[in-house]
Amino acid sequence: MSDSQTLHWQALSRDHHLPPFTDYKALNAKGTRIITRASGVYLWDSDGQRILDAMAGLWCVNVGYGREELVEAAARQMRELPYYNLFFQTAHPPALALAQAIAELAPAGMQHVFFTGSGSEANDTVLRMVRHYWAIKGQPEKKVVIGRWNGYHGSTVAGASLGGMKAMHGQGDFPIPGIEHIDQPYWYGEGGDMEPEEFGIRIADQLEQKIREIGEDKVAAFIAEPIQGAGGVIIPPDSYWPRIKEILARHDILFIADEVICGFGRTGEWFGSDYYGLEPDLMPIAKGLTSGYIPMGGVIVRDEVVRTLNEGGEFYHGFTYSGHPVAAAVALENLRILREERIVERVKAQTAPYLQRRWQELAEHPLVGQARGVGLLGALELVKNKKTRERFAEPGVGMRCREHCFRNGLVMRAVGDTMIISPPLVIGEQEIDELIDKVRLCLDATARDVLG
Repeated sequence: MSDSQTLHWQALSRDHHLPPFTDYKALNAKGTRIITRASGVYLWDSDGQRILDAMAGLWCVNVGYGREELVEAAARQMRELPYYNLFFQTAHPPALALAQAIAELAPAGMQHVFFTGSGSEANDTVLRMVRHYWAIKGQPEKKVVIGRWNGYHGSTVAGASLGGMKAMHGQGDFPIPGIEHIDQPYWYGEGGDMEPEEFGIRIADQLEQKIREIGEDKVAAFIAEPIQGAGGVIIPPDSYWPRIKEILARHDILFIADEVICGFGRTGEWFGSDYYGLEPDLMPIAKGLTSGYIPMGGVIVRDEVVRTLNEGGEFYHGFTYSGHPVAAAVALENLRILREERIVERVKAQTAPYLQRRWQELAEHPLVGQARGVGLLGALELVKNKKTRERFAEPGVGMRCREHCFRNGLVMRAVGDTMIISPPLVIGEQEIDELIDKVRLCLDATARDVLG
């Protein structure tokens, strides 16, 4: 497209659009980047630049861009039944078939799904559901949900409260009552001189301490991502989840594993809970469920919880677009592609090991304090001093690196001074090589800026 067309779209953005998570004044001065098309693992902007999307959109385009099967699934469903709701004791075949398909993939003993329109709505749902569950059991005082600082569970009122993003909490008097937080298992950034295994146990033990502090009779649930995504791809030490499981086994509270990012193959297993051997009671899902082609989310619920819900009368909760038939049809086709093309198995056996080997090579870069990853997730810690982990005094080194990435045809996200990736699950070895080359190019450019 011409420069004038790009300027036209930027003007429309400035004059009429309020995008999410944006400093509007800064963006209006700079101008919005306009993405016009996509195929495979690549995007193209309005200036014609090809960009390797190492974030799969927002962690979601698992089967890659341009899958005509998903387009056709949506078109067929739109012609047959474009919309109907799931209220009033009514259902439709796409939602029911999808619920069955998800149950076949879910961990054992999780055979029911409540549908939502997004991951944020899914986490609103878990807050409502766990409190309703305990009320049915005659313990309405069990309302407190424990989350983790720097965890992310969406940006709705409930989602932002359950999450531990302090910048979000500062805009709107969050968290709402009944939400508490413990520390995250972020060894590199917060572990000091402790060994990772010792640190993992110390942080996990905070859950036990918090339950005792609040009182088990007041605690409804613990919510956590198997791997923190938006917080910076925080991978817990190996000791963390086993200790958490021990603590949960001692207490009568529910466990919510937020699978919005890890779900549907990101770790090389269908769910992050499979990767870590977790046994959640509720699993919020979204993103990879439809590969981002259409909005959809849900909560997978353990059978024991459902049996209690069945005794509680009407659950006064739901959404106009819960289980939308077009979204359900796309999700069904997306799951078919993931299964029949054995994409998750290929991630585990081939592409994830290859990416992680290549990713570790970046640890040798003078700007990188740590390179870490699991499956098709990766993070790089940008530091001033590799030995001491000293950070840069000047803010925005990560954002500076991100801008170099865009200029060099790469989407890599900055979380503070941590650079993260989450490429489409269909990425191949040649494209991984291109990704690593571009990351190194952008690290070199950033190093010239900040190290001289």
